[in-house]
Amino acid sequence: MTTRRRFLTISAAALAFPSKSMTAPVYTWQGIALGARATLRLSHPDAIEIGARVAAEIARLEDIFSLYRPNSSLMQLNRAGRLDLPPFELLECLSIAGAVHRASEGRFDPTIQPIWACYAEASAQGRLPEKEAITQARLKVGWERVHIDPTAIVLEPKIALTLNGIAQGYIADRVADLLMDESLTNVLIDTGEFRALGPHPDGPPWPVTLATGSEVPLDTRALATSAPLGTTFDEYTRVGHIIDPRTGQPTRSNWREISVSAASAAVADALSTAACLFETRDGIDTFVAQFQDAHVEDATAA
Repeated sequence: MTTRRRFLTISAAALAFPSKSMTAPVYTWQGIALGARATLRLSHPDAIEIGARVAAEIARLEDIFSLYRPNSSLMQLNRAGRLDLPPFELLECLSIAGAVHRASEGRFDPTIQPIWACYAEASAQGRLPEKEAITQARLKVGWERVHIDPTAIVLEPKIALTLNGIAQGYIADRVADLLMDESLTNVLIDTGEFRALGPHPDGPPWPVTLATGSEVPLDTRALATSAPLGTTFDEYTRVGHIIDPRTGQPTRSNWREISVSAASAAVADALSTAACLFETRDGIDTFVAQFQDAHVEDATAA
């Protein structure tokens, strides 16, 4: 498997360095969130201690959402098909995912995991999956087969979930909540998706530059970018990781990348992922407009 998603995410939403007119010293904490680089930028006398608390919060959330930690809540759910007394964060994230699933007419579907695994396993062997393998994997997909209740999450047989298209944004939101509870502002959170708490310490919005060269000023707002070929399953980097759950096929997208801003990083993350499966800009705009205060910042044609 060829992995370029993180590179494209950084390139598509790279933090432009503050101009010389910006004089407030900005401390940068760096860590890992769901296997990707995470950063926190702020100007505060206790910045190092704040960074440590953020690292602990990210670790706590990885114990819920990670597909690589064998005892995470998500892995327990996928293994057993049932999770009693699920964490509030998992319930909330799945609620957002369900809303995006409905608004996207099924383009966003966390039950895509069996199809994604089918491609990933074949890619590890240097090939693409056989048509029959994809057909069988599609039989294991369907959001309507996920039953969510505050007392338990239940998956019907053979269903498994991935939250890769929303969890990075959700973690940014929870880190933002942690910092807001401490009355902190003038902070930029990057867990693969951006979330700004207020503007830069010097006053103007945080300047975030897209790969196209356009700039998105972030102030009390989130930004997410998805690229259909951010991760690819073939050596020619033509078979991308954003798979249409309705067909089992990677999107033959008209888009090189799509950036969406919203009040919530989880919402922006899921919307940008699903938007890659729309054929027209009008379709993307209509879809995104269903979510309050969400906007398409850029949709770059392939």
